[in-house]
Amino acid sequence: MNKILIANRGEIALRIIRTAKKMQISTVLVYAPRDAGAAYLLEADKTVLLEGQSLGETYLNSSKIIAAAKSVGADAIHPGYGFLSENAAFAHACRKEGLIFIGPTPEAMEAMGNKIEARRTALTVGVPVTPGITGTVPELLAQYPSVGFPLLIKAAAGGGGKGMRMVQQENELKNALEATAREAHNYFDDDTVYIEKYIEAPRHVEVQVLGDQHGTVIHLFERECSLQRRHQKIIEEAPSPTLTPEVREQICKAAVQLAAAIDYQSAGTLEFLVAPDHSFYFLEMNTRIQVEHPVTELTTGIDIVEQQIRIARGEALSLQQKDIRQSGHAIECRIYAEDPEQQFLPAPGTIRFYKEPYGENIRIDGMMLQQGMAITGDFDPMIAKLITWGTNREAARIKMIEALQQYFIYGIKNNIAFLLGLLHHADFVENKISTKYIDIHLASLLLQFERRKKSEDIRIPMTAALVFSLSQKDKKPASIWEETGYWRLVNQLSLNVDEEKSTIRLGRQVLPTLDFEYHQQWYAATLQPINSEQFTLILDQQTYPVHIVAIAPGIYIVRYNGFDYTITRNDILQLTSDALPPPPAATAAAGNIRAPMPGKVIKIAVETGSAVKTGDLLLIVEAMKMENNILSPKDGVVTAIDVGEGDKVDTTTTLIHIEDPLAGS
Repeated sequence: MNKILIANRGEIALRIIRTAKKMQISTVLVYAPRDAGAAYLLEADKTVLLEGQSLGETYLNSSKIIAAAKSVGADAIHPGYGFLSENAAFAHACRKEGLIFIGPTPEAMEAMGNKIEARRTALTVGVPVTPGITGTVPELLAQYPSVGFPLLIKAAAGGGGKGMRMVQQENELKNALEATAREAHNYFDDDTVYIEKYIEAPRHVEVQVLGDQHGTVIHLFERECSLQRRHQKIIEEAPSPTLTPEVREQICKAAVQLAAAIDYQSAGTLEFLVAPDHSFYFLEMNTRIQVEHPVTELTTGIDIVEQQIRIARGEALSLQQKDIRQSGHAIECRIYAEDPEQQFLPAPGTIRFYKEPYGENIRIDGMMLQQGMAITGDFDPMIAKLITWGTNREAARIKMIEALQQYFIYGIKNNIAFLLGLLHHADFVENKISTKYIDIHLASLLLQFERRKKSEDIRIPMTAALVFSLSQKDKKPASIWEETGYWRLVNQLSLNVDEEKSTIRLGRQVLPTLDFEYHQQWYAATLQPINSEQFTLILDQQTYPVHIVAIAPGIYIVRYNGFDYTITRNDILQLTSDALPPPPAATAAAGNIRAPMPGKVIKIAVETGSAVKTGDLLLIVEAMKMENNILSPKDGVVTAIDVGEGDKVDTTTTLIHIEDPLAGS
């Protein structure tokens, strides 16, 4: 194997490139036009453009990818995860064209990639599964009483949390089945769905396996992935803090037994639901590398991508089960471009500042993001993975908090603050979680996080930003307004700390030392730089570590104690209002419903003249591979629909007009 074509994008493409380089294997990376200019493309030895706009024309086009591989003389294709990674037809096509598919055989994918077939296989080898039924949407609507509520609808070809919905009552079932089938078709090109019994308060535990072409199957122990939102994982860890040694041995044995039953040849993951009594049920098998594989790598010392490549080359596993040990504890946090305060709505946009953490026992699997790069709504919202290791779970947790506090992404909404809140929370520390924990507790979690932030002393971020802004006079101003805005002789300034307005009276200035009056009390402050963003604030002889980023004239973000504070100098904003970027789209005017995020309209559920009530479904907008229901904010009548199915929209687009029922009378 001399040259690998990577049929993927982003962080997993870069991850594969780095292992291939270590093994002295040349790499070729395909890319769609929307990814042109991405920094990670430069890491490949060669790149090939896939012409087209849709996923079907690019990353899901198997014929184009195979043609690209043959045109550059690649002898193998690594599919990463998602896209074509679990597509048996693609694996068959690679085999037919004489290309090595770095993954399992298509036969194994057919046996386990389809969730319905996987359940049947598990039953034949004695591995327990949850009760469930399969069939067409009409058949499932007729037969669902045999399963009962609550139930889970899943895409048969699904994975990564896509194509999955929990339903609690009958009147939700038809729409949920149709939406899951539609999402499954859009993402996996297969609209087959099935229903299974929903297990209350389960844990999600998965076992990493490796199988070679010589009949050997081993496991690399388990990971726990219980903290999820929208059925997608956001925090994973290894080993599971839930399993007893006896259950760990049983679940790993079941995983190996199931993989061996289909002669599995590659890296794969067997996923299980673990009930509160530690009974476990086979959920599905992901016949590919997993997003969360780094936690297993950090606790076993085994490069799983390297093992995939060696297995695909026909090498026998050099690892023996008795020699594999778990060492310490690893935690992975998925960094998403999304807004936790808005039910995790995807949040594409342009990055205005980006800086990753670094240090011992901190690992980043990212895509080399940079300031000024756009995060589009065309792909999954995960933009990076942050992984930490410690000698035990608590050490890994503390290291993760340290790393998250040093991770800066400004310009787009993201989940870093939310992850920090979870890592601090007593329920995480004490492992009192389940797969439904975030869904059930989201409102209270957000409230607790906000209370923690409000309990901090806002004088610290305010003072840091104040001294920082005044200290900028050593820099050459870009224009006269900037010079007068920053340095005109005033003794009183108006500042906003988030939404709270304050007036500061300036005293002696020997910058970076400043005397100032705030709330009728005088303070002395000094700001000492450590690097370009990190500072030590000395406020009345007490020291505080802070990070400061200027994102626009007069606008500063200060991170203190894990929280971000936006501080604005109103005197500068008054002079620069024309030069500042426009604010986010305002709330829609009464009667006009706007898109909450950029995306594509995939279903319109009402017609002009329809009467609607508060909470009724109006339409569905797909963004970052997620369906987002747009609901009516009030009772009324639909007077106009300004978009059609398939239209692309952004936050300035008016979708639907709703008037009060009596407005026209």
